[in-house]
Amino acid sequence: MINIVVDAMGGDRSPDANIEGAVLAVNKISDAKIILVGDETWIKEKLSAYKYDGARLSVLHAAEVIDCNEKPTDAIRNKKESSMYKAIELLKSGEDMNALVCTGSTGALLAGAVLKIGRIRGVKRPAFCPVMPTMNRKIVGVCDSGANVDCDSLQLKQFAVMGSLYMKKAYGVENPRVALLNVGTEEEKGDMLRKETYKILKETPSINFVGNMESRDLLKGNYDLVVCDGFAGNVLIKSTEGACLEMLKLLKTTMTASFKNKMGALLLKKDITELKDFMDYNNYGGAVLLGASKTIVKGHGSSKGITVFHCIEQAYNMEKNGLRAAIAEELSV
Repeated sequence: MINIVVDAMGGDRSPDANIEGAVLAVNKISDAKIILVGDETWIKEKLSAYKYDGARLSVLHAAEVIDCNEKPTDAIRNKKESSMYKAIELLKSGEDMNALVCTGSTGALLAGAVLKIGRIRGVKRPAFCPVMPTMNRKIVGVCDSGANVDCDSLQLKQFAVMGSLYMKKAYGVENPRVALLNVGTEEEKGDMLRKETYKILKETPSINFVGNMESRDLLKGNYDLVVCDGFAGNVLIKSTEGACLEMLKLLKTTMTASFKNKMGALLLKKDITELKDFMDYNNYGGAVLLGASKTIVKGHGSSKGITVFHCIEQAYNMEKNGLRAAIAEELSV
């Protein structure tokens, strides 16, 4: 049985989205057990509207909530009755607890993970690794996407190793193609950090390094994992998401601009809906924190129930396929 803790009070749509995602997971994954952490009275009242296996879905009471506007380290240290703090403590202290899913404050979750959960031996720094859809109907991972603003070349090498293992273990990608985010594709491009990292990645036998990648090529489908520092990765992810959302808005405006356009859109309705669903981040779960000693998945703050389910599914697949053990074996030398 894979035991997964869910911070039920984190995120903009809490606790509804977290409850919905937890129920979906219990009903779809037969060997997963979910522990919802949050206001017990409120959660149980909302759970009464669902059908699920009560033996595999339980509630741990937490009276407080950590707000995204609070200073992360202070919140984790002082709000010991909060749902996030109690979820982290449960994950830390419970030997049979495998993973944590949270859509709340990224800073507080990262602080809690570093201060209380710790790293796998040999890992210099944990890194966030979300995935995005590509134009060939596959996915690409980005590591790091915000946990580490400043990095050195050895940390970037570890991101490449951990990210490759993640794409293999969680998504079944054989021999993931790894690229280094840079300002050009030529080997000599970039600053000293990128040049040094390029040489190290090229000489790392455990990864399939294919060279530099420019940001405009993220969604082409030519790469399975992109390695970068957290500052550049965060900008890359958010600018790409923003551009895609604005293009969808423009497409909708164009399709409804005239009667002729509306008729054309009607004929393409099925294809457009499929495209919209394919590009919707809610269908891809969250960003995993690679390198932490327990599995942690951070969902988007505005995650819907289906997103929370996919976050739980990510955590389940990572645990089922032994990702943490694989990272430990590769890096604890």
